[in-house]
Amino acid sequence: MTFTVFLFHLHFKNQMETVTMSTPDIAEVDQFRCRVDEIFQKIDKLEKKVNEVEQFYLNANKKKKSSSKGNSIREEQDKGRHVPSIKKQQQDASQRESTAAKRMQELMRQFGTILRQISQHKWAWPFMQPVDVKGLGLHDYYKVIEKPMDLGTIKNQMEAKDGNGYKNVRAICADVRLVFDNAMKYNEEGSDVHLMAKTLLEKFEEKWQLLLPKVTEEEKRREEEEAEAQLNIQLVREASHAKRVQAISNELYEVDTHLEQLRETVVQKCRKMSTKDKRNLGTAIARLSTEDLNKALEIIAQSNPGLQAMAEEVEIDIDAQSESTLWRLNFFVKDVFEGCDKSTAGNNKKKRKKGICDAIAQTVKKKSKKPSS
Repeated sequence: MTFTVFLFHLHFKNQMETVTMSTPDIAEVDQFRCRVDEIFQKIDKLEKKVNEVEQFYLNANKKKKSSSKGNSIREEQDKGRHVPSIKKQQQDASQRESTAAKRMQELMRQFGTILRQISQHKWAWPFMQPVDVKGLGLHDYYKVIEKPMDLGTIKNQMEAKDGNGYKNVRAICADVRLVFDNAMKYNEEGSDVHLMAKTLLEKFEEKWQLLLPKVTEEEKRREEEEAEAQLNIQLVREASHAKRVQAISNELYEVDTHLEQLRETVVQKCRKMSTKDKRNLGTAIARLSTEDLNKALEIIAQSNPGLQAMAEEVEIDIDAQSESTLWRLNFFVKDVFEGCDKSTAGNNKKKRKKGICDAIAQTVKKKSKKPSS
């Protein structure tokens, strides 16, 4: 579906304002203008929709380019993929989170067994409660240790029911390591506490290595499930925007058709072009640039199917053209030269005017094909 209708409507409005009717009828002209204004309002709304859809696909393309390896394989798999509804996705997400939470609880239970074994070791007693900094006179403790930690605090946080507890096993593992790292950092190597902390850390790492494969497997599974969920969301959005694009395309076709019908009506009501008008038109066409001349030839070709607009040499017989074609050419060359005269008004206006000229050459065709529903 052509988007030139956005540009063409400005040109059409100029026609409405400058055309000379064969039989002046102010009421009829006002009626035309009201119809055109209604279409313009619809076009403004459509243009916003088009911009929103365009932005969506630009963002989607950026995400695809920045995606990981194997994306092309995934895209092939997605072509025949069934896209679940939003409601179904919400249900799946809730069930997935519930199942994943149960799996994580099981891992944390197994980690709790490790923590209990370490806590029951004969050398674990110095690490079961927070360090009594004041009682032991450790005035520099907080200067050396940034984040104090102990096994008792870890146990309490694992059992917390207020939602502030640990969310995953790796977070607990990090805190257990912190307990012994702090002890070895503050106490000199060779001291009893340093040796006790080092020994317990080694025992903990041995047990942790046995649980680690399960933790890694669970993390990978969660990552794949999240990627799957995000993909489904993206597919639903793309499907929704695809329907939206089709709807916009149909609306644009209707608007384009209405504008074309109005333009034809206006052209038909134009007065008959005089010999002087034709001569001036021929002179103006001769002054067109190569690019604009090709567009003018395309306009002529609409009512002269045998004309080869792209041939190296084309003879134009102004007197042989229909009144409709002559007025189309007249509007076209007028806009071209007005655009040149106003070029100093700024690059944006110049580009807009050039776009209008492009639009005229494209929208003069009546569309015989209806859009797919």
